[in-house]
Amino acid sequence: MAKWQERAELLFKAEGLNNLKNANVLVVGLGGVGSFAAEFLARAGVGNMTIVDGDVVDITNINRQLPALHSTVGLPKVHIVGDRLMDINPELNLTRLEEFLSPERALEIVTTDFDYVLDCIDSVTPKLNLLIASKRKKVKVISSMGAGGKYEASKVKVRDISRTEYCPLAKNMRKRLKEQKISKGIKAVFSTEVPDQSSIKLTDGKNFKKSFYGTNSWMPCLFGLHAAETVVKYLLKKSKK
Repeated sequence: MAKWQERAELLFKAEGLNNLKNANVLVVGLGGVGSFAAEFLARAGVGNMTIVDGDVVDITNINRQLPALHSTVGLPKVHIVGDRLMDINPELNLTRLEEFLSPERALEIVTTDFDYVLDCIDSVTPKLNLLIASKRKKVKVISSMGAGGKYEASKVKVRDISRTEYCPLAKNMRKRLKEQKISKGIKAVFSTEVPDQSSIKLTDGKNFKKSFYGTNSWMPCLFGLHAAETVVKYLLKKSKK
């Protein structure tokens, strides 16, 4: 055990740490949700990780995204987050993919080598592609729904996507997944808080994104925390089978 994992070993035990070290996790999207989720996984001791994001830091990301600083504006998120993860755990086996996810690449990137996939994408079409690929490959997946337009931390939940409510993004995803004959079997992080419709802004539709809600500093991070917690707890239980 590395010295930096002393506190984790007290909680997870040696067997749990070993299982996390041998785990292989895919994180797609390194914005407000995915950047924090990836860091929580690395600090927990996950030993193999692939991170995917084709975006660079924008000035508007600073209020909620881990890699976003005035000094990092314009730099690729996958580089900033990747360097940070390696600084947390120099022994991490990290693969960085600087790209936006197309339908074809989703099917290529998701493989049965992964123990878990974290969908932290905020655009509907790439998100759908990743979930379909994960289900077809029979790889466990957890998907982040809409964190925008919301304030209340206590209303964030993790449930099967079939049991989500009050979330416009989750409703849209359920409908589109149903068209692919997928109605359940995907864990979702979502909030039961009704989003503030006055905070929505329309876009030009670039990168499959037609609109977005206003966001605060804590909700995206909290969604990433719940996603990471779900994955780590699964990996720890898996070690005890």
